[in-house]
Amino acid sequence: MPTRTMPTERQRRLGAELRKMRLAAGRTTEYAAGLLGLDRTKVSNMEAGIRATSPERIRVLASNYDCADQAYVEALVAMADSRKRGWWEQYRGILPQGLLDVAELEWFAEKLRSLQTVHVPGLLQLSGYARAVFDSALPPLPKSEVELRVAQRMQRQQVLERERPVEYVAYVHELALRMQFGGRRTAREQLHHLCEMSEHDNVDVRVLPVEVGVFPGAGHAVLYASAAVPQLDTVQLDSAHGGEFTHAEAQLAKYRAHMDWWHAKSLDQQASRDFIHRIAQAL
Repeated sequence: MPTRTMPTERQRRLGAELRKMRLAAGRTTEYAAGLLGLDRTKVSNMEAGIRATSPERIRVLASNYDCADQAYVEALVAMADSRKRGWWEQYRGILPQGLLDVAELEWFAEKLRSLQTVHVPGLLQLSGYARAVFDSALPPLPKSEVELRVAQRMQRQQVLERERPVEYVAYVHELALRMQFGGRRTAREQLHHLCEMSEHDNVDVRVLPVEVGVFPGAGHAVLYASAAVPQLDTVQLDSAHGGEFTHAEAQLAKYRAHMDWWHAKSLDQQASRDFIHRIAQAL
């Protein structure tokens, strides 16, 4: 039997939104199946992200679910209409799916914000620094996988350089700047690169000094991806066992509050660049 491809995080999210819309309208899967000329199982698979759907079907469902939020509906249509295979698909089956899901999330985001307390954000890493980060994994990764992960991480960074670059705000704790992944030379080169990237119009790097003291979100690296409409925002959390995605409104509100706190307490753009330069010079 052919192997069923696991749905991507984006596909699961689209399905979850369709289910949420149906439940808000008080409709059953049988009702949705009748609208689309499908059986109930296929509708359930569509809402689980296992079965693809079309923009036309989304519009049919939204209309019959009395969803009046046209911007939200069009954002769902855009998710269903992303038929072109992204560059990250070349890594499918050879790297963990979570890495591909992060790349896809970043690619379609309207704005990205991240919190980092241990290392420089992946979107701003040099290859030598990224290699040192992956080399520190336990159990150790095979050298071939390390190189694949480095290559994939470098390709992720094209969202900052493409024709319509994403707006990116990176909040970095001072301790992350002082962690010498790859040794002093690699760390120094990385810090200089961080300053250079912060000069880009779409990149805002802000440092949270140690002297600020305790801070929210200390246990996680957090990526907040803003979508075309707020209802489709997503948070991705890094952990030792891989990335986790959440889009529950309470969780989104929590991490927005974290981002706002860091923004208020961190140094501004120029002060952050000066701070990073001083650490680099000390190396």
